[in-house]
Amino acid sequence: MDTSPTKRLRRAEEDGERRGGGEPGEAEERKTVDVSVIMPVHNASCWLEECLQAVFHQDFVGSMELSVFDDASTDDSRKVLESWRQRMEDRGISVVISGHDSSQPRGVGFAKNKAVAQSSGRYLCFQDADDIMLPQRVRLQYETALLHPNSLIGCRVQRLPEGSTARYTRWINSLTQDQLITQVYTSNGPTVVMPTWFCPRKLFRKVGLFDEGGKGVPEDLLFFYQLLRQGVCPIRVDQILLVYRYHERAATHSVTEETIWKLRVDFLQERVLRHWENFTIWNAGKQGRKLYRSLSLIDQKKVKAFCDVDANKIQKNFYTYEESKQRPKPTIPILHYKEATGPFIICVKLDMTGGVLEENLNSLQLKEGTDYYHFN
Repeated sequence: MDTSPTKRLRRAEEDGERRGGGEPGEAEERKTVDVSVIMPVHNASCWLEECLQAVFHQDFVGSMELSVFDDASTDDSRKVLESWRQRMEDRGISVVISGHDSSQPRGVGFAKNKAVAQSSGRYLCFQDADDIMLPQRVRLQYETALLHPNSLIGCRVQRLPEGSTARYTRWINSLTQDQLITQVYTSNGPTVVMPTWFCPRKLFRKVGLFDEGGKGVPEDLLFFYQLLRQGVCPIRVDQILLVYRYHERAATHSVTEETIWKLRVDFLQERVLRHWENFTIWNAGKQGRKLYRSLSLIDQKKVKAFCDVDANKIQKNFYTYEESKQRPKPTIPILHYKEATGPFIICVKLDMTGGVLEENLNSLQLKEGTDYYHFN
């Protein structure tokens, strides 16, 4: 029996179509629509009115559906959702709402998979219950998806409250098309952020399901990495189409930095370092050394030097990996960046040096994605 994620998704979708997307026993067959808005919900009642009103006011003229899965909410989220059903349907937006009442939520990945499985759209527009679409979002992303049928489509965002996560928001909105690929190893996560995703259903099937590990699992990052492994190219509509809310209850806060770190290191080794014979780590400080220690033994041996601009670090001449079980212990030279040779893994945070890092990189006339990759 084939139990692959894609097969399971197709069977779930077929079951949903036979049931009409509701409880077992409903015989009405649902029609395919152009776009399904995919919305996982867990205790989101305080945000749902704004979120649903924004879906209602989309200027998209094609057929739309709202597919919601309620992941064991204990507030009145379900009541709010049901209160919008008739208004949505009068507007021509079909509504599918399901969920479970277990004492334990199953997590964002599970809820997204369920919402996709019960939906019928040719295109999927992912929407978090705490965010707000701008009226043109579905239309513009749909038009872009028609031009790029094998891509994941994102957009620029407006952060709410204004000024929160300012560096992160600048990064999201300023990436070039090439950097949507080259900067996937940074600590910021997917270069096309999950709340802005829009894609063909066939692309979702190709990649598979979201990880259903629950709390503490970065299901969006895992899916994004798998998407890149499949050769899918992310694209961004260069307009603000989503108000992206920041708050302490967001699921992303349950994911530890160490979990993200390990996934990033593994993906960097898989996608970049295995193709390089040797390389230099740009940063002889805490983050550069942590990267070195996190590498496999094979990739540690490829590190020919650390480089830096800090005279105190450079004067030490070398770094000794004291915790290594190798004898003699590995010692790695520490050089001034002008004396170092590439390729480089940059372990200095972007937008944190007043432009000095960027000026230094530009002075060496290096090409991102060939001569160096950002890791932090």
